[in-house]
Amino acid sequence: FPVTIGQERLINAKVLCIGAGGLGSPTILYLAAAGVGTIGILDFDHVDPTNLQRQVIHTQNDVGKSKTRSAAEKARALNPSITLNLHEVKLDERNALEILSGYDVIVDCTDNFATRYLINDACALLDKPYVWGSIYRFDGQVSTFWSKHGPCYRCLHPSPPPVGAVPSCAEGGVLGSLCGVIGSIQSTEVIKLITGIGEPLIGQLLLHDSLDNSFKNLKIEKRSSCEICNGSQRALLDSYESFCNGNLGNLGIEAAQLQEMMAHNPELFLVDVREPEEFQVGYIDGAILLPVAKFVDGSALKLLPRDKEIVLYCHSGVRSANCLSIIKNAGFSNSTHLLGGILAWNKVLQQHN
Repeated sequence: FPVTIGQERLINAKVLCIGAGGLGSPTILYLAAAGVGTIGILDFDHVDPTNLQRQVIHTQNDVGKSKTRSAAEKARALNPSITLNLHEVKLDERNALEILSGYDVIVDCTDNFATRYLINDACALLDKPYVWGSIYRFDGQVSTFWSKHGPCYRCLHPSPPPVGAVPSCAEGGVLGSLCGVIGSIQSTEVIKLITGIGEPLIGQLLLHDSLDNSFKNLKIEKRSSCEICNGSQRALLDSYESFCNGNLGNLGIEAAQLQEMMAHNPELFLVDVREPEEFQVGYIDGAILLPVAKFVDGSALKLLPRDKEIVLYCHSGVRSANCLSIIKNAGFSNSTHLLGGILAWNKVLQQHN
């Protein structure tokens, strides 16, 4: 198509980027630079200094600021003529359909399975295409899902992995520059969908290994048994957190519950299962440090009291769920873990300040 037609389509397009972190950083910047007329930015988190090595849309001056506002400021500085919609909320079963319905293309820049399955199902019900990206350590993946024209995310991953089997970027680490590679490919996919040029990655999974700088394309088949693609699932699930967390999701407590427990139970045994360097950056008052490795080799079991209530926590709840499973199996029945980890704890503290 002539350039002017492509530009006109970009100007009239509405794109929602879910997540303003590692993948969202390059995606938002390149969509703004390309001239996408309306960009929605959805994120409920705040800028943390430990994330800046991969979330390059934010700077040290933005620490403590909401990611949506920080990202919007950079996008607006790059292209003042675009419209920016800020959604400072957590995407869930109650708001997903309403929010996503206002956009032409969705970009999944999240790092947790519950939100990924939610986005997939919502886009399928709304007949929206969405570009998905995933990163872990040195590897990245990209695909474009549009259930009426190809397979969906459930065709690739029919069910979520066991709790703790796949750590998030915050838990397992990621090469910062890999975010730039995968995020750039995601923004390219969006531009292709809007302008109609090229072939989007519908029915294809692009794999990237940054260690040998290789790219591979795998074909994804549409599954006849997929509830989304065959139309048997006609509504969102009641709880995607429960769907992805299984029974372990019921064994955790919210941050507000932990506050109440700490206020009424001075004997509460609070355990931080992160690494020493994470503990030094910040911890919940009264917690002792017992890294995950001590649970894996069993040495932590000798240090835990059997006559006190035990609460485990980590960064986002993944490692603590794993450790909880270990001690439950060892007979520590009076134990639980903090859902959302210290991230959730800090959010509650910010709300009260």
